[in-house]
Amino acid sequence: MDILFTKLQGNGNDFILVDEIEGLVIPDEMKGEFSALYCDRRFGVGGDGVLFLSRSEKADLRMRLFQPDRSEAEMCGNGIRCFARYAMDSGYVRDACKIETPAGIIPVRMGYHDDTFMAAVDMPAPHFDRPDIPATGEGEYRETISDHEVRAVNIGVPHAVIVVDDVEKVDVVSVGLLIRHHPTFPKGANVNFVQHIGENALRIRTFERGVEGETLSCGTGATASALILHRMGAVGETVQVETEGGPLIIYLKDGVVLEGPAEPVFVGAINIP
Repeated sequence: MDILFTKLQGNGNDFILVDEIEGLVIPDEMKGEFSALYCDRRFGVGGDGVLFLSRSEKADLRMRLFQPDRSEAEMCGNGIRCFARYAMDSGYVRDACKIETPAGIIPVRMGYHDDTFMAAVDMPAPHFDRPDIPATGEGEYRETISDHEVRAVNIGVPHAVIVVDDVEKVDVVSVGLLIRHHPTFPKGANVNFVQHIGENALRIRTFERGVEGETLSCGTGATASALILHRMGAVGETVQVETEGGPLIIYLKDGVVLEGPAEPVFVGAINIP
């Protein structure tokens, strides 16, 4: 049995997409295990997650994302752009669609700008309802956060945001792993280290929950970081966010919009004996 897939990436955040528009390909109870197996970069296809595309009774299409640790994510800013790119290329949608996710129904608009595919995602409303971790820290976290307050926002996915002087000097994995499991995040969190590099410009590095390591880009992380810095008065309503994998633009006027590219990488088939 061959399982067809498409590999896509958004700013280096890469995904395996399995098309289930005509029916179930991977049973729901096996989707987490499938992701763990085939996201492996040495023994599998390689990826930061597996996107499953199917029909929806509430929107144009339904997206589910399973991560390498077998968990299902509520939403993914880079993943949903890759999903929308595949859906448009496949003729399922045109230049706009609504996508059902566990975080709600997400509108996406897309098209080409100077031969580059770009998608604009209307992100879920942000919630600042989790207390920040104070700069004085708690136990082991006192040394971990190095006097920087850990701020929090949920943008469909829980995020911690830490403003630092230089993101290149941060041990993203070691520090991120501790904060990701802080008890005030019952479901864990993505952890973003943010450097203010100029007027309305940020540079971030992200430890991603579910991947359990640093990724080249995190769309919801870029959005969360822009929201926190805007809330602090450091940036305006249009923010350029430089990730390790490339730039994203966040618009904070009349809602929250994430804009960035998405590209197919290759197509293939997984042979299941």
